[in-house]
Parts: sequence; structure tokens; C-alpha cells
Amino acid sequence: MDIRQRASVDLPSPKMLIGYVRMGLLARVNTRSILARLAAGLVCSCLTAASYAQVATKAVPAEIPDLQVDEQSEALTKGLEMEKERLWSEAVRHYETVSRDFPKNATLYQRLIISRLHYDVNRRYQDESYLASLRELSTSQALDLYSEVLANLNTHYVDNIDWQRVMVHGTAALEVALTEEKFTGRMLANVPADRIEAFRQSIHRKTRSRSTATRFDLRGTVAFVAQVAGRELGLSGTATVLEFLGGTVSTLDPYTRLLSPNQLDEMFSNIEGNFVGLGIELKTDGDCLQILSVIPKGPAEESGILAGERIVRVEKAHTDDVAPDVVADLLRGPENTYVSLTVIGKNDQPREMSVQRRRVEVPCVENVRFVNIDKRVGYLRLTNFQKTTTRDVERALRDLHKQGMKSLIIDLRGNPGGLLSAAVEIADRFLHSGKIVTTRGRNTRENFEYMAHATNTWSVPLVVLIDHDSASASEIFAGAIADSKRGAIIGETSYGKGSVQGIFRMDTAKFGLCLTTAKFYSPSGRAISRKGVIPTIEVEPSYIAARPNDSGELTSDLEDTVLQKAMEHFNATTPTGSSIANRNTDRSTNRSSNRGVVAGNQ
Repeated sequence: MDIRQRASVDLPSPKMLIGYVRMGLLARVNTRSILARLAAGLVCSCLTAASYAQVATKAVPAEIPDLQVDEQSEALTKGLEMEKERLWSEAVRHYETVSRDFPKNATLYQRLIISRLHYDVNRRYQDESYLASLRELSTSQALDLYSEVLANLNTHYVDNIDWQRVMVHGTAALEVALTEEKFTGRMLANVPADRIEAFRQSIHRKTRSRSTATRFDLRGTVAFVAQVAGRELGLSGTATVLEFLGGTVSTLDPYTRLLSPNQLDEMFSNIEGNFVGLGIELKTDGDCLQILSVIPKGPAEESGILAGERIVRVEKAHTDDVAPDVVADLLRGPENTYVSLTVIGKNDQPREMSVQRRRVEVPCVENVRFVNIDKRVGYLRLTNFQKTTTRDVERALRDLHKQGMKSLIIDLRGNPGGLLSAAVEIADRFLHSGKIVTTRGRNTRENFEYMAHATNTWSVPLVVLIDHDSASASEIFAGAIADSKRGAIIGETSYGKGSVQGIFRMDTAKFGLCLTTAKFYSPSGRAISRKGVIPTIEVEPSYIAARPNDSGELTSDLEDTVLQKAMEHFNATTPTGSSIANRNTDRSTNRSSNRGVVAGNQ
């Protein structure tokens, strides 16, 4: 996702991110008949299969091969079981995966929307900054925030806005919230359940006849529902409006979302390359959080935490009771405070720990070394694209060059993206001329072509490693290298996150809007969305060198089959020396110099 950093919606030169959806750098830390029978009680009334189909953007093809029908039915059944157990995090991940496999299946897409609404309301009501805003904002202020967000959608969103669809999804979000204990327990603790349910069932009927022709109509309808909810349930008008707002934003596409005050601060910390946290990178792994890496000199390393270990408890939340990514959220907190956790070591023995949260500088370049000393094959792993990426990559290249580097492997596996400007600048280091990437949006201000320059270009033979988690900014870099035939791309097809998001700071409240504003295309004009970058040499994915395997053991170079294939590729070619030319500092011909751009996570 591309993120543009906007202090206000009027800023002409925003910072942009492409696909930033890591688990947060705090802990770097993304058959219709069956539906009708099994989804009763799980679907809010306005999003039944019949009514939602009228506004869904996906359509089920008229004919589907029998095998695919069986696979899709199985995928739906599995997802509905997760919904029945209210495992919303798992359901979202499941539906995201199968929706990519079957992009024309409207039912799977609908279930993704429903599950995301449930997941979002639970996560919002565990976010202290969101809850503080809920207490502080008046209904009028919340409505102004809603109007400001709609104005941004109207001006900047990549596609034309269907205001009816926006209203349907906002209404659905409120209906979903009224079924979730975290919402009702906090906002409607003394209201009988049957009264809540009667109101929930009536929302769609109360709003059905109201106009959705303009965004101003939507504000009027939301104000009306807030008034009725207050009268019939005693529900806070602010809570009602914010649910409409959350549903409006989170259902537009997988990458657009409302950012709470804490999430907004964390987003900009990610861009800057530092954050307040423990200094660990995590991934969800069943019923635990696996530690992928530990940042040197961070509080986690100083506390003896190691890559490959697992976190099973944070404060009072255990990962076998609460979704692991929700548990990961609890690692966040103010600087210099302490967090209590249970860590399972490689010997399967638990350790109870209290670790201080501190500001941590996040390295985006790691494991810089020679993977073949004799042939001087250099290697660096690029974990994300942030403000410091160009500096850090240049430093690594110069260090390897001084030691006689003759060829280079850049590892983008697992890299979710980051700053667009950083991706463009790194690609420019390896391309003499031609396009790097093109962006196109509904607003013509989103249309740019980023070009390479001959100055300061490295001519070292190059291989780029990618996998299905290489996304966004990673795909900009890999796509530019692939289309220009500058080097070999080895691994598996990348994620296919080909859209650009802008981060907009709201004026009416300390909220942010991460909004999809454009799509990007490789130099040949190929769309990246849903297609990804296709490797020139395809290799089945393996464990990544120096990263933990499923057993928590660090993977060796020999066990990394993708890395081994890259070295075989160099063995089959004649390595040449690398060289660096003088660089012309005048970059006026490159439009990227006018815009800070981030390529984020998938």
C-alpha cells in the first residue's frame, strides 16, 4: 500500500506508503445455498445474500468447473465454522486467502466483509486511544469527522464512490457491533438483549427509504440513526457515528482503513524507522506469537529473548484464549512502561518476563555478508522500505564493494513494502535508464511516471529473491528489475499488492485515514494487483536463511533452497566486477523527488 503523509487534505506533496500492513513494528508486527442455511444469525440483516448482492462489486461467474465448485464450497464451509466459533481474526485471514484464489466468488467476498466488520469492532474496543476519543468527542464532532472522511473519499479514492454501498456497509457495521459483547458490554451494559436485537433488526428498515444520492445525504442519515439509537437504547451518539465511519472505510478495499490516534502515530513511526516497543518481529503461528527476529540492542535482546521463541501470554491475555494478533496489540504502550509476558524457549520451558517498552531504531537492512566467499557473492536482506532504506542499502553496498563484491543477491522475501520513494530510489541504484513504476488514480494528481538515471548506478550482476509475502514496494523494485531484465528474479510469485494508499491526518479529530488513491504498474505497463511479480526462475518456498523454521531453529544457508538456487545461477554465469559512476545530484527530471512515497505491507 502506498501511504501519503498528509497533515491536512490540502497538502500538495504528501508522503505515501504502499501496502503497510505488518503486524505493527511494535512487535513487527495482515455455495450460496450453504450460506443461506448456515449463516443465519451471523449475517447482519442488510447484508443477506440477496440484498448484499445488489451492491457487491464481485460477481459469481455463470459457470464454474465442478472441481472449483467443490473447492469453493469447502472454503466457505471452513470459513463459516470459524465464524460460528467467533474466530474473527482467523476467518478474515481465511477469506482473504480464498478470495484471492477465487476472486469472482461474491459469497466468499461477502463473508470477508462480514468477518472484517466483526474483527474491527473487537479490535477498536481494545484500543485505549480509540476509547479515549469515544469519551472525548461529542456527537456533532463525530459527525464532522464522518463528513471529513467522506469528503476525502469523494476527492481521492481510486474508484468512483457508490454512496448507497457506503451507507449499506456503515449500517452493517453498526448491526455487527450490536452483536459483539465488547461493544454492548461497554456501551449498553444495562440494556436488555432483546431490546438491542429488536433495534438491530430495525436499522435497515428505518434507513431504507432515505436518500443516498450524495455524501451530505449520508451525514443526515447517520445523524438520524444516532438520534434514534440514543432515544431507544441510550446509545452514545458518538459510538453510533464511529461505527458507521468504521464500516464505511474498512469495507472499501482490503487496504483502506480508519486509523485510531495510536495507529496513526505508529504508522508514522514505521515510516521514520523507529517505534516504541520491545524490538521484536512477530508472526502469528497457530495459538502463539512466533518471534522471527530480535532487533540488536533493543529491550527484548537485553532481556534475553531470542528469535525462534514464542510468546503465549501478554498481561492477562493468553494466545490460546484470545486471537494472537489481538494479544500482540497489548505489547503496545507508552515509552518506558513495562509489559508482562510469558515466553516459551526452544527447550519448551516457559519464562515469565517483564520487559520495558523503549524507542527502538528499526534496521531495514540485515544479514549483510558474502554467501560465497570465493566468488564474492554478496547478500543483503531488505525487510521493509522506510526513510532510512536508501542510506542503509548504500552503506551495505559500499561495504561489500570494498571487500571485492562481484555479484549481489537482494532478498525481499517476507518484505511487506513501505515507502514508494524508497523503492524507487533503490531501483534507481541498479537501473541506468527507463521507467521504474507508473501510478494511476481517479484523481489526475495521482498519475506519475518514475524514471531511472544513469548516474550513481551499480552494474554488479544481480539476483532478487521474492516469495508470496513480498508485497507492494517490494513488487515495485522486483517488477522494475524483471521488466528491464537487469537481473534474475528467483522464488515464487509475489503477493500482488498493486495499489497506493495515502495517509491523511484528519482535522476534526486525531484520527487518520489510510486511503487507496491509485494503482501502480510495472515498466512494461503490467498491473501488479492480484497478479504479482512472476519469477524468472521459480523455486518452491523454503525457510529463509538466518530466520527460524517451524521448530524455532535458525535456518542455515544450505537449508535455504531459494538462496541456493540464486548461487547456482551465479555459478552458471561469468561474474564481472562491479562499478559505480559519479552521480549527478540534480534529480529534477524524476517526479519522485517531489513526493515522499511509501510502499507498505500487503
